[in-house]
Amino acid sequence: MSEPGASPRPGTDSGSGPGAVGEPNAAVATGPGGSGSGRAIDPDYPVTPVPSTARKSFFSIAVVLLGFTIFTPTMLAGAAIAPAFSFAQLSLIVLVGSMILGGYVALMGWVGARTGLTTVVMARYSFGLGGAKLASILLGGTQVGWYGVVIGTIGDMTAQAFGWESWGARAAVMIVTSALMCATAYYGYRGMYWVSLVSTPLILILAVWVVFRSLQEVGGIDGLLAVAPTTSMSVTVAITTVVGTFASAGSQAPNWTRFARTGRQAIWACIIGFLIGNGLMIYFGAIGAITFGEGDFVLVLYQLGLVAWGLVLLFGNLWKSNADTAYAFGVAGAELFNRPHKGPFVIAGSIIATVLALTGVQNHLVGYLGLLGTFIPPLGGVIIGDFLARWRGGIPAAEKYQPPKVCWHNIGIYVLASAIAYVSGLLSLGIPALTGIVVALVLSYGVGRLPGGRASGRAERWHNR
Repeated sequence: MSEPGASPRPGTDSGSGPGAVGEPNAAVATGPGGSGSGRAIDPDYPVTPVPSTARKSFFSIAVVLLGFTIFTPTMLAGAAIAPAFSFAQLSLIVLVGSMILGGYVALMGWVGARTGLTTVVMARYSFGLGGAKLASILLGGTQVGWYGVVIGTIGDMTAQAFGWESWGARAAVMIVTSALMCATAYYGYRGMYWVSLVSTPLILILAVWVVFRSLQEVGGIDGLLAVAPTTSMSVTVAITTVVGTFASAGSQAPNWTRFARTGRQAIWACIIGFLIGNGLMIYFGAIGAITFGEGDFVLVLYQLGLVAWGLVLLFGNLWKSNADTAYAFGVAGAELFNRPHKGPFVIAGSIIATVLALTGVQNHLVGYLGLLGTFIPPLGGVIIGDFLARWRGGIPAAEKYQPPKVCWHNIGIYVLASAIAYVSGLLSLGIPALTGIVVALVLSYGVGRLPGGRASGRAERWHNR
């Protein structure tokens, strides 16, 4: 097993080459729009490129992304679509939706590895220094909301397991678990790696065991194939549901793939996490819904009388996923306020989210956060298209290029793509998340290739010195 923080061999430069950021000293806060004060930043490089000496192994990146997507609430998406289709139709829908999601996230991850930057810092090049604040607010704010939803869910389900009716007992569980998740995110990439490495195999073992019990319940594979649909749902809506499970969170894949040594490693890690991992969780939820009438494996384990294992699955799964969420709003906060440390924003966001959870936000915010799944993916589409058109040959060093305050053409493309995606959802035309991504990518690429659209000057290659 490779050490998660292992460095490339001396003399190699896994961060250089086409697309690498020309950052001669990534150990100080001198990224685009950075303060340039020379202050040391934390080892997760929230606002500057990840240097070659800090790049991780493929195994490490894959473990973190798989741990991110092995997320039990995703199973509820499978439970929602399963009753409307035969098992063969369901399998095709999950495959198509997962391929769309995996393809989009793989492109985002590739750009992250090539630049060494988080999504919100890459947005500075596409939207301008001021325009990037829109990305930080949307991405960071959404993750704070999801963090609160997960904390509230843990409190409610723990209370259900033990039969607690006291608000104080639920509140104590929320505060303690939030502190653990916050500490993991504060520790950074390495903390998330070890939590994922330990918890993900255990969760998969439990999930496979529940699937085996589910097959016994329904009479084996033949019984599962014989189950007839009991509700109706269009194929478009079903695929949209699959894509929407992680379209928003997947837009932040560069937060982790920027540590990859090559773009190819980032692509394969994203495929493992978002196509295979996310697809499996949807399948597991679908099978649970067909056999037990319940898509959440935690509740299935409760029904089987395995409360202790249900709690293990609940805490292990949501701990690692919410640590990733806290990390995401931490780096978004660092970009928003132009600070070289993510830690204060991890703590502040966790406190805000925990307060929201204590007020019962999990009962009211999910629909709103789902709506943001339409408006966030176009951000990624603009970043991908703009990178391919203008920055593929290399992003200049910070001292050589200062992004404009606002790139109004890309802001306009984002607004237009989001509007088209939203209207397509209202009219049930196509897949909103995919529509927004494609429109944004194509328009930003086209505008970037126009005369005068490409960045002036030649990017300096950054080599490991």
